[in-house]
Amino acid sequence: MGTHEIRVRLGGISRQRVYELTMRRSFPEPAAELEQGRVWLAEDVERWIAEHRSEVADSESGD
Repeated sequence: MGTHEIRVRLGGISRQRVYELTMRRSFPEPAAELEQGRVWLAEDVERWIAEHRSEVADSESGD
């Protein structure tokens, strides 16, 4: 799952917001770093979203 897919999965948040989230210590490590950018395992991202959904929603309302 790349940053675009993460954006879509989180309801179309900004690219900057995806960058902020993926830089958090709590966010899973990328599975690979490709020429086009970092990619994560979908199950890792889905697990992170399930665990941190309220944080993401709370911070989005303030943007």
